[in-house]
Amino acid sequence: MSLKLDTIRAAAQRVAASHDLDLVDIEFQGGGKFRTLRIFLEKNAAERAKLAETANPDELPKGVPVEMLSGVTHEDCSQFARDFGTVLDVEDLIPGAEYTLEVSSPGLERKLYSAEDFTRFQGNLVKVQTFTPINNNRQWQGRLVKFADNTATVDLSAIKQKGKAKKAATEQTVDIPLANIEKANLVAEI
Repeated sequence: MSLKLDTIRAAAQRVAASHDLDLVDIEFQGGGKFRTLRIFLEKNAAERAKLAETANPDELPKGVPVEMLSGVTHEDCSQFARDFGTVLDVEDLIPGAEYTLEVSSPGLERKLYSAEDFTRFQGNLVKVQTFTPINNNRQWQGRLVKFADNTATVDLSAIKQKGKAKKAATEQTVDIPLANIEKANLVAEI
């Protein structure tokens, strides 16, 4: 029996929604007795908006905008893990007996997957790797200043460029089509 990651993802989304959470990502790694299912969660948009309204700036990590926080607590992760673990076992979604279920927030340097992610995190520092080179470079780091028409515009002057990126940075900004982004993540500004 093979692992059906899409089925597991759908089940995780269903359980997350019942806890006012959004599923950010799911990973399954390892083999034999060392298999690990990692689930990354954040509060849903309504809960994040409440958090932004009620957050005490003195209680937030220094230099971290409230928009970057997932709002997920240990208790959220614990309750989700208990309920989702039951669903995994009852629906037998992971063949075999042994695996580890890890549930956490996506972290400050979360991965960016969708157009919604790029739109939401405009103004933040990002690190982007492309499938094909742009100006002979695949690694870009800078401030995501705009996301429009499925293209991310990264301001390269926000960070001192190194190596190939320094040579490739002939302009102050680089436009990267979403279809050319292999992976991207936020860069924490602490």
